[in-house]
Parts: sequence; C-alpha cells; structure tokens
Amino acid sequence: MTEPRTGRVLEVSTTQPGVQLYTANFLDGTLAGTSGRVYRQGDAFCLETQHFPDSPNHPAFPSTVLRPGETFEATTVYAFSTH
Repeated sequence: MTEPRTGRVLEVSTTQPGVQLYTANFLDGTLAGTSGRVYRQGDAFCLETQHFPDSPNHPAFPSTVLRPGETFEATTVYAFSTH
C-alpha cells in the first residue's frame, strides 16, 4: 500500500496463502473515538493474512485442517518505509 501524498509505504509479506482486506466503508460519521474524533469512511483499513475463508469447501485450496499434536505456524511481516 502506498500513500502518494506523504510517500508512506506498507509492504506485507506472509507465509499464508491469502490476505483479507477490511475497510471502514460501513462508517457513517456518527462513531467517535475516545479522543472525540469522528471516524469516517476511508479513515482506516486492515490487512489480515490468513487462509482462504472458504478453504474447507474447496479441495484445491490449501488445507485448514490442524490435527491433534500438529502445530500451526505462520509468519507475517509488516514493513513500513517512505519513498
């Protein structure tokens, strides 16, 4: 992700097969934070690395099954920089 005005860059690297993007598009300007500042659409986003949400229903997708005694491990790196 790049913010062109400031040059801020967020690069995400992960061992997970997918990334879920959440946006604040449901916000209507009526919710305020603890500082009193109103949250608006487009004020924030979230990138969550994960398996594909419908993996159990698609045999071709990477498996989400974790059997007893197995360990789940994943690595995600969020790197911030400027241009």
